[in-house]
Amino acid sequence: MFDIKSYATFEKIKPINKGWSSDKKYYIETVTNEKMLLRIADISEYDKKKCEFKTMKRLAECGIPMSFPIDFGICNNGQSTYSLFVWCDGEDAKSALPKMTQAEQYSLGVKAGRILREIHTIPATNEQEGWETRFNRKVDSKIKNYNNCGIKTDYADAFIFYIEANRHLLAGRPQCFQHGDYHVGNMIISPEGDLSIIDFNRSDYGDPWEEFNRIVWSATISPHFATGQLNGYFYGRPPEEFFALLAFYISSNTLSSLSWAIPFGEEEVTVMKNQAKDVLTSFDNMNHSVPTWYLEDFCVQYLNNIPYKLKSPFDFSFMEQYGEVFKIYDDQDSGNICFGVKNGDKKYFIKFAGAPTEQYSGKPEDAIARLKSAVPIYQDLAHPNLIRFIKAEEVENGFAAIFEWTDGECMGRMYPMSRERFLQMPDSTRIEVFKDILAFHIHVIKQGYVAIDFYDGSILYDFGTKKTLICDIDLYAKMPYINTIGRMWGSSRFMSPEEFTLGADIDEITNVYLIGAVAFALFGGETDRSAEKWRLGDELYKVALKAVDDNRNKRQQSLSEFEREWNKACLNKL
Repeated sequence: MFDIKSYATFEKIKPINKGWSSDKKYYIETVTNEKMLLRIADISEYDKKKCEFKTMKRLAECGIPMSFPIDFGICNNGQSTYSLFVWCDGEDAKSALPKMTQAEQYSLGVKAGRILREIHTIPATNEQEGWETRFNRKVDSKIKNYNNCGIKTDYADAFIFYIEANRHLLAGRPQCFQHGDYHVGNMIISPEGDLSIIDFNRSDYGDPWEEFNRIVWSATISPHFATGQLNGYFYGRPPEEFFALLAFYISSNTLSSLSWAIPFGEEEVTVMKNQAKDVLTSFDNMNHSVPTWYLEDFCVQYLNNIPYKLKSPFDFSFMEQYGEVFKIYDDQDSGNICFGVKNGDKKYFIKFAGAPTEQYSGKPEDAIARLKSAVPIYQDLAHPNLIRFIKAEEVENGFAAIFEWTDGECMGRMYPMSRERFLQMPDSTRIEVFKDILAFHIHVIKQGYVAIDFYDGSILYDFGTKKTLICDIDLYAKMPYINTIGRMWGSSRFMSPEEFTLGADIDEITNVYLIGAVAFALFGGETDRSAEKWRLGDELYKVALKAVDDNRNKRQQSLSEFEREWNKACLNKL
């Protein structure tokens, strides 16, 4: 690569070994800290790569978010051709999406659909062979390759049957430029949350709807993203004729993937076999053209360009009276939706009941009643480690409880990115967090209450102020309290046996179990309470294990007793 024009500016050259392309790929940093992607191919591909580079330049000039083309030429003494692009900073969408909320995944899917529609505005050349003739020949070849490849599966017949029954759908289909491999594996999400498209090396011309033949990879990672991509592309629900062709193109692609995988080894063959099974399940053995991963009733709204999900539309324009919304928490199963709001130099956390939230199966009026009844709980249990309650009021067919905002990271699984940051804290910090949680619940007992529905989603930690904060105590109740419903509210990972037992006492000993479960969530394997998963030593392990004994008589009989045993074990550990 010494004869690349800008080679003298290359300070760092790092090979990239990901992907299926035959191109050699390199991450480049220059002496002026520019980051670039270098692709090198055999000189025999010169015309193809030149055309590809030219098309990418046209796309980039149209505003497609992608690796911007910089330079193209010949290198390695005439044996290779090279293409140089601006590097896209960020994380592969494949690994980034699971860390996002479902609404965020959907919103990025919509963007991916809109980007793809823009890519498809580049028409095919006039010399292009008719699509029906061209793709039928392609399908014939795929069926032949499958029959000759030596791999036989019980489910291939369903794909072939669907293909043969629906070849007529190819008639009259338009053609345009195609990315050629459009799925989450070829998308980058920047630290700011922007989406970029990479790897145009399989670009071609064909039916724009064929471009969705690889959406199964995206749907496996995130059905919400895949649904958003379809709705974004069509500006709403796709037409039925699209779904019929989608099933056709996916059948064709899935069938060919089996023979394609053979040169890459048994592991890749197994991957493709499993994908074929998933595809059949999604399309009900090819009896239904709308895949099960397509979310028909998923409703997403936006406040200040922030996406959030609901079961049906709801007018949140009244939120303007509180200030500017900068954060939305929509993954609650309580019937509440929560907002971070900025008003001048003040920030607030607003919990609202009355909207048709997506995770809630009850009636909005019941959620309103529960939030109203939670107000005195926050007032009675005020504590330095409890989120500070400010006021509550009826507003726009609902009820709002307003708290002081905290910049804490949440341990809850429903917010993967925040949980990831929370779990980066060292055990020394986790011990302090655990002591704060324990101290708060001793305070709860002293105030005559018992904790109900406390879980990791209730735990926050502010890394800036180094402070533990507790939220979402809406269901805490005054003692004595009896289980009147059998399976009570909460995450089973933190619930004692009596919280599943009709008529059982729910009391301080119940909360001892809760604290033990929290200890295993912070220092062990959560529900795997084996010594092998525990990180703090034998004596502390014995204290925590005693607390989560199914027999309540064998647990510590109070939180204060647990605290004494824990502190003693901590001293012995030191």
